[in-house]
Amino acid sequence: MNEPPAPISRDRYDSVAIITGADSGIGRATAVLLAERGFDIGITFHRDDAGARRTAEEVASHGRRAAVRRHDLTDPQAAATVVDALVDDLGGVGVLVNNAGTGSSRPLLDMDFDEWRSVLAVDLDGAFLCSQRAARRMAARGAGGRIINVTSVHEEFPRLGAGPYCAAKGGLRMLARVLALELSPHRITVNTVAPGEIATPMTGQSDRPPQPDSRPGYPLARPGDAREVAAAIAFLADPAASYITGASLFVDGAMGLMGPQAASALTSPDWRAG
Repeated sequence: MNEPPAPISRDRYDSVAIITGADSGIGRATAVLLAERGFDIGITFHRDDAGARRTAEEVASHGRRAAVRRHDLTDPQAAATVVDALVDDLGGVGVLVNNAGTGSSRPLLDMDFDEWRSVLAVDLDGAFLCSQRAARRMAARGAGGRIINVTSVHEEFPRLGAGPYCAAKGGLRMLARVLALELSPHRITVNTVAPGEIATPMTGQSDRPPQPDSRPGYPLARPGDAREVAAAIAFLADPAASYITGASLFVDGAMGLMGPQAASALTSPDWRAG
């Protein structure tokens, strides 16, 4: 008789998650879900102090501790020190979610270098430095850990007017892959979650529920909900995902199958007829 399979390895990393940009949208939804699952939460924000405090209140409502710090990734070297501060506040770190980000809407031929660098500083340089700080703490602790980068479908697919954003998100995917190799001896996994259009303040939708049939060019015909992305992040943060590293998990309602640029431009569902 065959022996039963060995149980899933459950790393004993710290039950502390640091989530950048957790004052709204995907960051807030992730903070609340991980709190429900037993994590204490480190919350960073750039401008919305009140939003960050609301996230902290929701975390506390689930019986978990929350620590809040301002985090201005336009100066990524200074901002990265916030990771160490939150680790000290909460007594460890087992999960880092690099969620904070920004974008642009200007053609590359009309863009000055400062705007280009500003987006890359927030979306790529900041994530690198925060990952480095968290990974050093995780490695020193010797209990494993999880780093999850929130990218975008634009880690794979281009979009007009979003040159530095697309470049940063593509770079973030490759950064995750290199980190996955380099951190594997420490049992630290590194993955990306790549959302499509999600109903959040970043897309001008103020965290309202996605409207069904409002996106005829998308296979699932609607934007995503921040909680749907949070569920994917929480899966990768779980010990049960211990054999997944260097991967990209797309949470895009199959937008990528259509090509995001074309999908968002379609005003009719007639493409379904073939």
